[in-house]
Amino acid sequence: MVEQLRVAAGDGRLSPEELDERVEQALGARTYAELVPLTADLPAAPLGGGALAALPGAGALAAQAGPKDLVKISVGSGEARRDGTWVVPRRMEVSVKSGHVVLDFTRAVISQPVLEIEVKVSTGHMRIITRPGIAVDVGEIAIRSGHARVLAPWGDVPVQLRIDVTGEVRSGHVLARPRQRSFWQWLRRAPQPWAVTSPAGSPRAIRP
Repeated sequence: MVEQLRVAAGDGRLSPEELDERVEQALGARTYAELVPLTADLPAAPLGGGALAALPGAGALAAQAGPKDLVKISVGSGEARRDGTWVVPRRMEVSVKSGHVVLDFTRAVISQPVLEIEVKVSTGHMRIITRPGIAVDVGEIAIRSGHARVLAPWGDVPVQLRIDVTGEVRSGHVLARPRQRSFWQWLRRAPQPWAVTSPAGSPRAIRP
């Protein structure tokens, strides 16, 4: 719920004062019924993250479908994305030649603690967009002249999903990091999407 409120603030659907108040209420909630009113009156989310993400109950509907055992993504010189509200599978196989692949976990539905991703990157790249509670391990990737990096600026947060990335990177790269603000969000001084909450209930950004 706190993550949904932060996304809403970043989209301009909540003011900073409203965000502070609702985050405090969310952290003090004891039941799901207390959480529902915190987002019930918000305008629909922008469709850029996928039309399903803007529909009420989209996360619950996606979760009912259950995770797939294996999802394969193969890209030549184009682009492939998984974003919005999508169900995280148990395993993924990603092949990238000169294009790029984006896996956005900002609003993903997580139903198991571990996701295994086997990658094969030539001159392209793969980007993993994370959120607090998602840990990425790229230590088992065989790298030739490319690179693999993980940026997790929120510090010590309980892990909800661990993503183990294995495979091979030739001259491309693999990057895992949280979502960044758009130019207009920066102008409005919207909170960072990966901001964490201080004990007092106000957003506090932790930078790498």
